[in-house]
Formats: sequence, structure tokens, C-alpha cells
Amino acid sequence: MPGATVGVLGGGQLGRMMAIEARRMGYRVVVLDPSPRCPTAQVADGVVVGALDDLESARHLAQQVDVITLDTEHVPADLLAELEKIVPVRPGSSVLRTINDRQIQKQFLDRLGLPQAQWAPSTTQPELDAALVKLGRPAIVKVRRAGYDGKGQVRVEETGDAGAELAKLRGEPSVAEELVRFKREISVVLARGLTGELKIYPIAENVHRRHILHTTRAPAPMKPATKVRAEEIAITVAEALGHVGVMAVEMFELVDGRLLVNEIAPRTHNSGHYTWGACVTSQFEQHIRAVCGLPLGDPRPMTGAVMVNLIGDLWRAGQPAWEHVLERPEARLHLYGKDAPAPGRKMGHVLLLDDDTDRGLVTADQLIATLTPT
Repeated sequence: MPGATVGVLGGGQLGRMMAIEARRMGYRVVVLDPSPRCPTAQVADGVVVGALDDLESARHLAQQVDVITLDTEHVPADLLAELEKIVPVRPGSSVLRTINDRQIQKQFLDRLGLPQAQWAPSTTQPELDAALVKLGRPAIVKVRRAGYDGKGQVRVEETGDAGAELAKLRGEPSVAEELVRFKREISVVLARGLTGELKIYPIAENVHRRHILHTTRAPAPMKPATKVRAEEIAITVAEALGHVGVMAVEMFELVDGRLLVNEIAPRTHNSGHYTWGACVTSQFEQHIRAVCGLPLGDPRPMTGAVMVNLIGDLWRAGQPAWEHVLERPEARLHLYGKDAPAPGRKMGHVLLLDDDTDRGLVTADQLIATLTPT
């Protein structure tokens, strides 16, 4: 119940927004992060300074809290297993063992019979050569652990030097995937409670630039049968994992209407930011409800929405001209409190509340153009 203390592993923007919602509900929050000035620490009741793989620091956190959750899946499952001896951890170590290794995640999806891009192990040159025979070219090679936003992956072109591309991954265990010619990417954000209760948010449509999420709009326009299928896939994943908390399942929608699972994120997600403002219960409150064993909230949308990420490149000439955002009554500005902007770094986002999401997408691009230094 409110008054308890929630521990968060990782102090990025997801933890920050989770902490703001948790404190509004009356919870205390303690975060573990290498930086005492991380975004979550700025709004938390306490901070333990330490790396996310530092067991002693994590134990120090566990001794101060009633339940532990996380804002990133890049936490060692073995560390979570040790913390589970002290305090409930949600999602648990079994979920992370499946998700934070791409090869194990893909094997999990294959066992469930869920559709995904063809793949093959590709850590060594002979493995990559065999994978390219199976998958064809071009193909994408990704490290099995820790890559995100385009980091830790290379593309092997039709006439490219596969060995040279593989060398860029510096021997990290990796998998190769066929290059999927998709119509669009969508994501299903859902929550699963301790009792197995499920709540699903409106499906989001995502657009990326330079491998980083640029815009999300929700609800995504789609055929009813496609919506049902996407939700069925996400529910199957959550149930099979025994997940507790919010989860996002990213999918590719092909031209013929088929869906392929791209990635699973066992946490609140960038494509679910629209829920904080557009839905009765935000993904961040929902996650706190789930991990604390409360009944789940209503995910119903109150309006259509477009979210656009604010990337560090916008700070190239100093603080962006926020008046262009703040003068729009439908816009909500979210800044994450990060110390220093950098190219490709997510510094914040703008949420545009508009039932006409086509118009919202146009507005989002106009705002980014206005904020971009000349």
C-alpha cells in the first residue's frame, strides 16, 4: 500500500517518470545508479550510488525497500536472483534471463510459435557465413546483449565484406536477422498484475530516425483483425514469461498484414510515454500498481496523442526555444534533467494531445524543425 518504499534499478528517464507517479501516490522511492545526479535521483527519496552489476550496492538498496523494480532490462539476472532472497523483485530474474539475451529471447519466441524474422547465431565467421546462406543479404547482425537505439549492430550489404562488419562487434556474441521489409512498426504496451490481471493500452505506431524513436502516435490506425492479433501476441508473451509490471512488445507489420515480433521490453517503454497525459492511467502509475500488487488502473484513452522525442542534437547551440512548445495549448513538455546533451541522447519529449493524429504528426515535425539549430 502507499507509504511503502519502491526500489528502482537504473536512474534514467523511465525511472524518473515512474518515481514521480509513485510519489504522487504516496510511495517512497530509492534508486540505484552510478550517478548521484541521475534523472531519477532528482525526484527520489534516496539514492544508492553504484553500478547496476554491483551486487553489494544492490543489496544495500534491497535492505531499504519493500519491493524492487527496474527501468532497464540491462541488469544481470544473477544479481536479481540474489536480491529475490531479500525482497520481492518484479519483474523477476527469470524474465530477465529470457529477455536480456537476444538469442535466448528468439528461442523463446520460437518455442511459443510466435512469428519473427528469420535468425541464426553469428558470433564467429563460420556462423555468420552459414547465417547469410540461410537468411540472404542484406542482413542485420546484432550483439546478443545490451544493444539499443541502433548501437551494437551492423548491416551486411549484398556485396559488403561480412567479416569486416562482424569485426566491428569486437567478438561480442551475436545473432543475425533477415532484413525485414516492413510497412511500419507498432508496439503493444500492456500490464500484467500479480494475480495475472491484464490491461492493454491503445496500440502505438512508431517512426524511427537514425535507429532512434522519433514519433509515436496512438491509437494506431489499423484493421480490427490486426489489432486483435497484435494483442494476442503480446498477451502470449506476457503470460509465458509470468511477467509482472508493464511490458512493450514491438512488432513489424508487413505489407500483407502479417505481424513479426521485433523485440520485447519488460518495463515501461518510450512508445508508451503518450499514456501519461492521454490515458486514464499512465504506464508509469500502472507499473507501480502492478509491482506493488494493487489492482490495475484503467488504460482507456481520453484523447488521441502524438509523442515526439527531443534528442540531444537540438541543444547544439544551447537551450532550445521552448516557447515554441509552450505556446501550443495541446503540447506537454517533458524534460528529463540529464546533465549534458549529446547527439542521439534522449533528453525529453513533447506530447501533443490531439484526436487528429495525422495533424499531430505534422505538428510534431514542425516543432522539431523550429527547435533545430540552424
